[in-house]
Amino acid sequence: MKELTIGGVAILPGESKKIDLPVVRLYTDTEIKMPVYVKRSRKDGPVIFVSAAVHGDELNGVEIIRRLIRRRTLKLKKGTLIFVPMVNVYGVLNQSRYMPDRRDLNRVFPGSARGSLAGRLAHIFLSEIVSKCDYGIDLHTGAIHRSNLPQVRANLDDAETREMAEKFGVPVLLNSNLRDGSLRESAVEHGVKILLYEAGEALRFDELSIRAGEKGVLNVLAHLDMIAKRKSSNKKITPFIAYSSSWVRAVTSGFVDNKVQNGDHVAKGQVLAEIGDSFGEVQSEVLAGREGIVIGKQNIPLVQEGDAMFHIAYFKESDDVAGNIEDLADNLLDSE
Repeated sequence: MKELTIGGVAILPGESKKIDLPVVRLYTDTEIKMPVYVKRSRKDGPVIFVSAAVHGDELNGVEIIRRLIRRRTLKLKKGTLIFVPMVNVYGVLNQSRYMPDRRDLNRVFPGSARGSLAGRLAHIFLSEIVSKCDYGIDLHTGAIHRSNLPQVRANLDDAETREMAEKFGVPVLLNSNLRDGSLRESAVEHGVKILLYEAGEALRFDELSIRAGEKGVLNVLAHLDMIAKRKSSNKKITPFIAYSSSWVRAVTSGFVDNKVQNGDHVAKGQVLAEIGDSFGEVQSEVLAGREGIVIGKQNIPLVQEGDAMFHIAYFKESDDVAGNIEDLADNLLDSE
């Protein structure tokens, strides 16, 4: 097997280690360290990282990784598994999406050893973790006051990445272009096949999103033959691929009365919400421009004109997608 060293710490075949990876030192002389947990099989195989909290207020992924680490039945047949529950430790401490220099960590990759604070952290994460892997799963949620339906975003034009995304086991796959400065873009440039899992809301734990993410990671590990395939009596989820999506925006400012939720199938022209004034009068209706499935929504009941309110994904068979979303909830929330 290849030698694996992270932050100067060697992890031998068959070993599991917790590593505090030094990242940056703040002006308070406080050293920020990134927690890393490595689990290696004695048998050679794929190397995969699972990361969370690239945005420090996105906590569902932290809990997914915590549960996976505690899982006694997680036994590797081959390969190496690298868990990074908090990439942006500073953001988690401050319940903030951003780094202390107010930069979005997911827009500064690949970073630089001599760059900004965010750039230095991005450089360390890329060089110490991502570049040593064959595959990756990056766990995210919606932003503050905004929740996402469990979904996987990836380059679905790549056959191997698409197969991994399908095996993850959520109803919605979104073929997503690479964003400049994103972790996903830098990972792909290093030859790493990567999935981005989106589910839930910032600063909140959502049980459905957490269970779907935990099961999804296990499904991918089983697909890569790194762990034994699990038997399940649950109804199989066949994912549907959306090659386009768009946000529906508020046409006026005011108080919101939502008419639909994440996972709902909406028809063209359907009322998604009403926006009213402080006297209770309806000022405008928010309408769906096309038939699709709601995969993200704003939760705060206040909007300004132009605010993004509903994220709609477009499919050929929207009714079937809605049925699969119901199956996912039944499978995960009814199970022990």
